[in-house]
Amino acid sequence: MRFIVSTLFLLLVFLFSQAQEKRVTLLFAGDAMQHLPQIHAAQTEEGYNYDSCFYLLKGKISSADIACVNFETTLGGKPYTGYPQFSAPDEFAFGLKEAGFDVFFLANNHTVDKGRRGVERTLSVLDSIGIKHTGVFRSRNTRGLNYPLMIIKNGIRIAFLNYTYDTNGLPVIAPNIVNIIDTLQMKSDLRLTQLYNPDIVIANMHWGDEYKTYPNSGQEKLARFLFRNGVRIIIGNHPHVVQPLVKNKVHSEIESVVYYSLGNFISNQQTINTDGGALAEIVITKADDGSPVKIRSCSYSLVWVRKYTENGKLKYMLIPVEEQRKTVIPVLTSQELQKINIFATNADKIIASF
Repeated sequence: MRFIVSTLFLLLVFLFSQAQEKRVTLLFAGDAMQHLPQIHAAQTEEGYNYDSCFYLLKGKISSADIACVNFETTLGGKPYTGYPQFSAPDEFAFGLKEAGFDVFFLANNHTVDKGRRGVERTLSVLDSIGIKHTGVFRSRNTRGLNYPLMIIKNGIRIAFLNYTYDTNGLPVIAPNIVNIIDTLQMKSDLRLTQLYNPDIVIANMHWGDEYKTYPNSGQEKLARFLFRNGVRIIIGNHPHVVQPLVKNKVHSEIESVVYYSLGNFISNQQTINTDGGALAEIVITKADDGSPVKIRSCSYSLVWVRKYTENGKLKYMLIPVEEQRKTVIPVLTSQELQKINIFATNADKIIASF
């Protein structure tokens, strides 16, 4: 009898402790781009539709507590344009939201491709559909009110920061603000961030060299700077190819992590290593209100961009590589299977190379 009572007591203690633990699953995607062929592919008689691009990933994305994407285009209105100065249909943002994304990072080198009108129209459209966003602001006042982006989820307070190395030399027209990588400004922002009492700080960085599969010395230096100043998770974008994942551990526990580049989420780029990217999948927990947040796990999954023709019309579809390895979804050609295998083999080696 005493044994049964003790067992029940221990079980109740365990269940209570589990109930007290707070947990958030995070997902980050790489560059969401809209080259002109993609825009033409999405066009329908009624407008534009992107459902066929994302439907195989919708379950994974929407199941995350917070899903974030690097939105590397503008919603500058017609005429829609691709590289080098992007303006995508509003439906592209709708499609990403429908796929399950909650947060758009906007600070990138194409942010001001369509000038002040493009900046402000992009912000207005995202606000109108209820998408949280950061990195770009209408004015210094709105930046002061909304930066850092603070999200409280399942009892965990998360601060999101976002910076880009440049805007392709195009001017940011006042009063608009684009967060540019500047360690003095970033240090000031990080001091301010601590006043919001976040449990964890996450920085999305638009940095690095395009098409290089390893971080440059500037990226590594900036990562060390961010870690010293309180950031624990860094998500990198811009190179259009994946770069290494580096976990910093203390006594076997993950203290901080940097994904130097997630590569392309969706784009028209099809050369080696650019035809896909990685999804960063991170779990953070907090034992109770008085405990620090722990990074329980940080992993990744791969996504490949299928560019194909159906009934004479060009189409794009994101293929989850892990699912594709288990079963062919959808039926792909032998050439496409070979391309997926090359992309996945290269990506796995690159990500694990540090």
